[in-house]
Amino acid sequence: MVEEKNRIEGRKQRAVQSVEVGGRILLALANSREAMNLRDLSAMAGMAASRAHSYLVSYVRLGLIAQDSFGRYDLGPAALQIGLACLQRLDPLKVAEPIIQDLATRTGHTVAIAVWGNFGPTVVRLIEAKGPLHISLRIGSVLSIFDTATGRAFASVLAKDKLTQAVAGPLGELLGRQELKKRLVDLEKIKEEAREHGLSRVEGRPIPGVNAFSAPVFDFEGNPVFVVTVTDNQDRLKSSWNSPTVALIKNAVAQISESIGGS
Repeated sequence: MVEEKNRIEGRKQRAVQSVEVGGRILLALANSREAMNLRDLSAMAGMAASRAHSYLVSYVRLGLIAQDSFGRYDLGPAALQIGLACLQRLDPLKVAEPIIQDLATRTGHTVAIAVWGNFGPTVVRLIEAKGPLHISLRIGSVLSIFDTATGRAFASVLAKDKLTQAVAGPLGELLGRQELKKRLVDLEKIKEEAREHGLSRVEGRPIPGVNAFSAPVFDFEGNPVFVVTVTDNQDRLKSSWNSPTVALIKNAVAQISESIGGS
C-alpha cells in the first residue's frame, strides 16, 4: 500500500514538474513586450529549443499561444480569456489586505489605504500603530492634497486635468487665479520628488511631530488604484528616505501592484 501511494505521488510530482516547465514559456511571453522567435523564447524560458517547441505545439492547439506569419510566438486568445477572467474577479483591496497587515506588523506603524473619492483622497482602510498616535485619522477621512503624504502621492500620479479640478474646487471658484497658478507649480515639485524617491513624504505636517510616507498602487493599465500610507510619531518613524521602513513600503506596494497585474 505504501509503495503504491509513493508511486502515485511520484507520478503526480512528475506531472506538476511538466506543468511548471511549460509554464516558463507562458511567463516568458507574458514578460516580453512583443512576439518572439523560437530561439529567443526558449532561451528566455531556460530550455532547449527542441523541448520548447513540443510545449508550443500543445499551447497553440489550446489557444494559449498563437503563431504569426513570420513564425513568431505570442500569447493567444485563450490566454487573454484567462487574464480577463482573473481581472474581473480581482478585488484590489482584498488582495492588499494581508500585505498591509504584514507591513503594519513588521513596522509597528499606522498603515492606511486611501482611494481617490469625490472630494479627494479618502481613507478606506486603517490599521492602528502599536504605540499611541494622536491624530484624527479614521475611515472616511478626506485628506489634503498638499499637506499629507497620501495627497501628495496621488498628486504625483493623477492626470493633470483631474488634479487641476480638485485644486480649484468643484466650481473652480475656491481659489484665485494667482493662487491656483502657485498650487500647480507646487504640484510639479511634488511630482519631481516622487519620481526621485519612488514615494511621497511629509515631515511634521499637517500635525506637528508626525511623519508619513505614501506610495501608489497601479493596475494593469498603469492607473493608480489606491495609495498606501505609513505614519507615526517622528520619534518612531524617522523621515530619512533611506530608512528600512521606506524599503518595506516600496516592497509592499510593488507586491500589491504585481498581484493585480500592475507594475
